[in-house]
Amino acid sequence: MSVERINPGPRMSQAVVHGDTVYLAGLTADDTSQDVKGQTKQILDKIDALLAKAGTDKSKVLSANIWLTDIKTWSQMNEVWDAWVAPGNTPARATVEAKLAAPGLVVEIMVQAAK
Repeated sequence: MSVERINPGPRMSQAVVHGDTVYLAGLTADDTSQDVKGQTKQILDKIDALLAKAGTDKSKVLSANIWLTDIKTWSQMNEVWDAWVAPGNTPARATVEAKLAAPGLVVEIMVQAAK
């Protein structure tokens, strides 16, 4: 079975397609001056673009992992998530509080999807 790497870099690829499954790397916002809502929106836009490159869309998301630097922002992140997620096609999901890799990042999201 073939493996397709989307936007590969020296350390990681932004997405990998193996068979009928698409694996996205943990994605963060580019504009870290925004709050959790703004950063979540940026990330979900990136997810939409990567899934489209892989030949699928958010209605096929199987699972999601979400990391927040402050779990108290969970409801704010969920406002954006709930407006984005495909109705009737909600994935399995976990959301936890964690330190993230760079200052200013407040949310990171990683998803897997079917093709």
